Amino acid sequence: MSLPVLLAVLFAALLHASWNAFIKAGKDKALDTALVHSLGFFIALPLLIHSGLPNAAAWPYVAASLVIHLGYYVALAGAYKYGDLGLTYPLMRGCAPMLVALGSLGLVGEGLSNRAWAGIAVLCVGVVILGLTRSAMHVAGAHRGKALAFALANAVIIALYTVIDGIGVRLAGDAVAYVAALFLVDGLPFLLLVLWRRPGRRLEALAYMRTRWPVALMGTIASLGSYGIALWAMTRAPVAVVAALRETSVLFAAVIGTLLLRESFGWQRAMGTLIVLAGVMTLRLG
Repeated sequence: MSLPVLLAVLFAALLHASWNAFIKAGKDKALDTALVHSLGFFIALPLLIHSGLPNAAAWPYVAASLVIHLGYYVALAGAYKYGDLGLTYPLMRGCAPMLVALGSLGLVGEGLSNRAWAGIAVLCVGVVILGLTRSAMHVAGAHRGKALAFALANAVIIALYTVIDGIGVRLAGDAVAYVAALFLVDGLPFLLLVLWRRPGRRLEALAYMRTRWPVALMGTIASLGSYGIALWAMTRAPVAVVAALRETSVLFAAVIGTLLLRESFGWQRAMGTLIVLAGVMTLRLG
């Protein structure tokens, strides 16, 4: 992986942590999640007009990714409903890279060096350590089991759509076209699902979204930019390596959680941070 691609993926990680922090900070996790991603339509449409449609071979992967992303949003909202950002976010992101590496080996046919495998493993360990702090587990309290279940389920979902999109973006012929096609309707099914599950409270939900959409739009831009950069990077580097490096977003999430959401940052998170950085360096050298 070249240095410019590495820096781009790290920036994508910062963007990813930012929009996740927005959802965690909100009062209604499900509505905020739906709002962030449904607003993607208004950004994706002009991008798609500019870039043109992706190649026909990529459309089955776009369709599969859209279905899987619906499950991702359901699990994401559930994880943030029951658990602290510092607990659920690292678990979701930390367990996925190894699954992506195994999936890309079998489905994409990408072989990794021993050093790259070691870097992915070290990074995953560091990310999980960042999440399993005593303070984060304590905050989850009685809902700890639900928070962990949602987070681990989402790790599997993240691995699935990452491998699928890693293949699809290479067939698309244009990373921007693939990302725009994906985000065009990506969040709309989940928004409809959230509203459908609130009979008698839809007017209240619409009023909430009217007050939140200006800030949510920034989250939308961060989400689209983060995933767009990652998929672009997958056309220039192994899918598993990009996926693993993108999970350095947990470092940014830990800082955001500490500074803005008043979550604690103790010695265990410091140790996890050092391990993550060691994994990044190993991947860069690998």
